[in-house]
Amino acid sequence: MNILVVNWNDRHNPHAGGAEVHLHELFGRLAGWGHRIELIASGWPGAPRDATIDGIRVRRVGGRHSFALRARGAVRRALRGGAHDILVEDINKVPLYLPALTRLPCCAVVPHLFGTTAFAEASWPLAAAVWMAERPIPWVYRRAWFHAISDSTRADLVRRGVPRERITVIHPGVDSGYYHPDPAFPRSPVPQFLYVGRLKRYKGVETALRALATARRARPDMVLLIAGQGDDRRRLERVASALGLDGAARFLGFVSEEDKRRLLCESWAVVFPSPKEGWGITNVEAAASATPAVASDSPGLRESVRHGETGFLVPHGDSDALAERLLALATDPDLVARLGARARAFAEGLTWEAAARATEAHLLRTIQSGG
Repeated sequence: MNILVVNWNDRHNPHAGGAEVHLHELFGRLAGWGHRIELIASGWPGAPRDATIDGIRVRRVGGRHSFALRARGAVRRALRGGAHDILVEDINKVPLYLPALTRLPCCAVVPHLFGTTAFAEASWPLAAAVWMAERPIPWVYRRAWFHAISDSTRADLVRRGVPRERITVIHPGVDSGYYHPDPAFPRSPVPQFLYVGRLKRYKGVETALRALATARRARPDMVLLIAGQGDDRRRLERVASALGLDGAARFLGFVSEEDKRRLLCESWAVVFPSPKEGWGITNVEAAASATPAVASDSPGLRESVRHGETGFLVPHGDSDALAERLLALATDPDLVARLGARARAFAEGLTWEAAARATEAHLLRTIQSGG
């Protein structure tokens, strides 16, 4: 197959996150199997215009704030210049409405849509714009076939009017060879919890800080490590200070993959208090490391965490409920070990190889359908 893929970021972009891991793990494998993959993505200051990453030819246009304006023109040029078999749009920011540009078969990869959660992150005008941009998806993408990464995302698409029969759910994988229990990184001697992800208001990190402050009344040795970057960091640091968490809530900033692997092994659980995700890759990376997860009982996350088996789910935004679960783990290392062992078994059943094979088959069916 000759596949044209469009995504806001590539894996090397400083703003890359779980969506980019997902895209490169899948399409990098397809490239390795002989398919020709061309990716159009945004650039950043100092980024080369062209690159090859994981066997994928990457062409960068615009930047973080101009990609939406420049991407469609870049796609038109790419379509004129190559004999592509299919157009794939990864909708993980706002939709670019690319099926309107071509009669080629189209696939829309959807980690999740923001819906009303956009109002928890952005100003009212910007959030309203994102919400409105998602509204036409069932009509504009009516020719497309959808690749949803969770049953929650499929249910959301169906509620919005996308026919269920046009949606295939393909769960992400996890590299259980790279993420694994490692005796070189034993569990921390004190109850250490970990958040890994972007520091955005909608991610709910403030709930985790409030839960920590509550739990530390009973276990003052508990700590929360916060790994990641984002525009909400300064506000979160002020919240932590106001809660008396100086030294207990530690902001690490960007961490390397090797440091993340170490932190996952050392922590007693990861914390993921988001109101909505496509899946929650950090939860399954933790699971592969034999570390439980405590997450919001919200779309996507309730599929990457099996309540009572690989971790716990709590009502989103309920800091007291989150504190209760963190405290339960902090006072029972054997519970941490039992959940961690089951989490590892769960993760071993999720492979990128299987997800990529399913993606390859889905794209071939889409091409054969004629779009």
